[in-house]
Amino acid sequence: MTTLAANKPRAYELGQRNHLAVIASDIIYEGAAVGVVDGTGHARPLVAGDRFAGFAVAKADNASGAAAAINVETVSSGEIELAVSGAVITDIGQPVYASDDDTFTLNPADGSFVGFVKRFVSSGVAVVEFDAMSFRDPWAHKTVRETLTGTKTFDAEDSGKLFCVTAAGDGDALTLPAIADGLSGITILAVGEFGSTAVTVDPNANDMILGPNITGANDKDLILTKATQRRGDFVTLIAGDADGYMVTEMRGTWARQA
Repeated sequence: MTTLAANKPRAYELGQRNHLAVIASDIIYEGAAVGVVDGTGHARPLVAGDRFAGFAVAKADNASGAAAAINVETVSSGEIELAVSGAVITDIGQPVYASDDDTFTLNPADGSFVGFVKRFVSSGVAVVEFDAMSFRDPWAHKTVRETLTGTKTFDAEDSGKLFCVTAAGDGDALTLPAIADGLSGITILAVGEFGSTAVTVDPNANDMILGPNITGANDKDLILTKATQRRGDFVTLIAGDADGYMVTEMRGTWARQA
């Protein structure tokens, strides 16, 4: 190693701004959520699945230019007021996702992670805290995500998936196959607002669901208590042994069917 023997002026960047090379033949408008194309590193109006890079400070018009002909200036961290679909007063701390450069939701299956609700403003409007370099999606480990709105019968191809339940009636059930059929590692997440979503996990007639403070019994449902359900309550199930499925993680008030 060689240590400095004289002053070495360096270029510093201050504040929350960044400058990113823009994709060819596109326009990023002021206020747009900006995404980064994985294969090239170029910025574009965010497309679901992109890595979120901040919000555009001003219009960057590269409609007639080659890739990287211009840069877009972004705010990479801070707090911003956004229209967030379904946001209510109980959503402080909830993760926010973008399905394009101007569509924001609370469903992890809808797109790219942006930040967290800091403050409720009004129905469907919230202040969102974001930090494109530091904040991480709490569901980043679940790369395959699906939205559920009612009943479903799972199979082995659902192993490892995150299922986001946006709406489910009191009579709806999510049905597990027999333990021998090879399903494992699914997570069922309630993403409806407080007290709105009934989640019932129904095992095969010859299987149990076993876990923390859950007394094992064949063919007994695992039920999320609707009255106290919070957005973000979840359960993760793995294939246990011949007795049935094992709960490895859970949040919320879950109870075994009586």
